[in-house]
Amino acid sequence: MELALAVFLIFLINLPFGYWRAHTRRFSWQWYLAIHLPIPFVILLRVYYEFGWGWKTYLFFVVAFFLGQLTGKLLRRIKRAP
Repeated sequence: MELALAVFLIFLINLPFGYWRAHTRRFSWQWYLAIHLPIPFVILLRVYYEFGWGWKTYLFFVVAFFLGQLTGKLLRRIKRAP
């Protein structure tokens, strides 16, 4: 249950960063910030829920991270569509 909550929180944390990243030029400093600023929050969640650094949770966390970024980007595109 804690893993599902942590994965959901990672997804939610990445939504605004994906939204922001969609507005920036690729490989600019803002683009890098939009990708890397959520990482400390993910690390804090790992420490808080005491998941440790084992490989079994990485797949879930990485998928949630990228899905959050992608969903934020898609929300930005939907908002800008006529």
